[in-house]
Amino acid sequence: MQLAMEQVVSLILTLLLARWLARGIYRVYFHPLSRFPGPKFAAFTRIPHLHAIFTGSVHRYVGRLHDQYGDTVRISPDELSFVQPDAWRDIYGHGSKSGQGSPPGKHFQRYGKDPSGIESIVNTPDDAEHSRIRRIFSPAFSDRALTQQAPLFQKYVDQLVQILKDGITENKGEKQFDMVKMYNFTTFDIMGDLAFGESLHMLDSGTYDAWVSMVFSAVKVGVRLGILEGYYPTAAAVTNTLMEKLFAKQIELFNSHSAIRVTKRLEKGRQSEGVDIWDLVLSQQEKGNQGLSRGQMDVNAGLFMLAGTETTATLLSGLTYFLLRNPAAMEKLTDEVRSAFATSEDISMEASAKLPYLNACIKEGLRRYPPVPIGLPHLTPSDGSTVCGQYVPPGMTVAAHHLPIYNSPKVFKDPLSFIPERWTGDEKYASDDRSALQPFSVGSRDCLGKK
Repeated sequence: MQLAMEQVVSLILTLLLARWLARGIYRVYFHPLSRFPGPKFAAFTRIPHLHAIFTGSVHRYVGRLHDQYGDTVRISPDELSFVQPDAWRDIYGHGSKSGQGSPPGKHFQRYGKDPSGIESIVNTPDDAEHSRIRRIFSPAFSDRALTQQAPLFQKYVDQLVQILKDGITENKGEKQFDMVKMYNFTTFDIMGDLAFGESLHMLDSGTYDAWVSMVFSAVKVGVRLGILEGYYPTAAAVTNTLMEKLFAKQIELFNSHSAIRVTKRLEKGRQSEGVDIWDLVLSQQEKGNQGLSRGQMDVNAGLFMLAGTETTATLLSGLTYFLLRNPAAMEKLTDEVRSAFATSEDISMEASAKLPYLNACIKEGLRRYPPVPIGLPHLTPSDGSTVCGQYVPPGMTVAAHHLPIYNSPKVFKDPLSFIPERWTGDEKYASDDRSALQPFSVGSRDCLGKK
């Protein structure tokens, strides 16, 4: 009896191994993407790509493959990556105007969802619903709104500067600051005011809010589980069940935080002083426009707290690093700012937007240290797609990854150097394809807060 059981187990394992090998051989030699260049092992199995995802090194993994195999690379059995600048238009915009196929559907490959199950403006696959939600929030991110919100931004920036000045003065210039933390404190306080009508007071306390600390950890786990769910639904279902039991309190905190703060903000109604996100959303509802469900309000408020904070702090941290590593650029920027403003009180958003070298530094910071270094994966539709002049069969995943594009010597001269002058018309960098820089993506699903 025991021998028979061992034989059954052995047979099952043999069949599973044979199936795995047969599928791998099919993927390498007979799959619709087999004509595209890339490592055989990446075509055989998802293991290399999944390893890169779970170690947070997708941009390096994809970059290495492009360095070795060229502009279009098969990075896993059914996924292609492109570094040609036209990929932005063909994948995320309105698609190629010629050739077989149509642009990839905007029902992109969804990785992860809110713990509540309610879809946000980012992860809803329905184009019509996405457009509706976007129309509701758009006024809160317009030029007019930014002008009205300027005093709020200025208040927290002034507080950050004062903290830095006080620390340096009190310690005779020897005070050290973790600028990543300081930038995060500032952006979260600002976004707390915009999204909830009240600051998180992280600049005041000098520590991370409990919810923010939890979110940083949850996002890392959540993204990985979301990707696992996309590839292996059964395994993800088991993992999600375990996570819900192990982290019940954290999940409850995540779900309740936005709801409690949004409730407090909505109870205040429209406010005459200042303009936060809900002031403008409520004004749309007063005009009789279709509004948001309460669940959508909570989910999107939490989304804005993430999308408008850590990403901005990441850019500021990277830009600070590159300026400190490039004294000539720092000196040139300092001279421009001090020549434009007699005192710090004279600095304004409108005036700063007109400083050419400052804006060049910001663009170069976005190129060298993009807050989101990888691209959003899209699925090709039932009749396939034409991406960068190449037909991609139906049901395949395609993406343009930011950092590999920005690091390509075919796109930018001296791509690994921090050179703001490439954005100021320097003839030495006339060959740069500046249209390749799309840190906020393109098309109908580009970043709502890109201004």
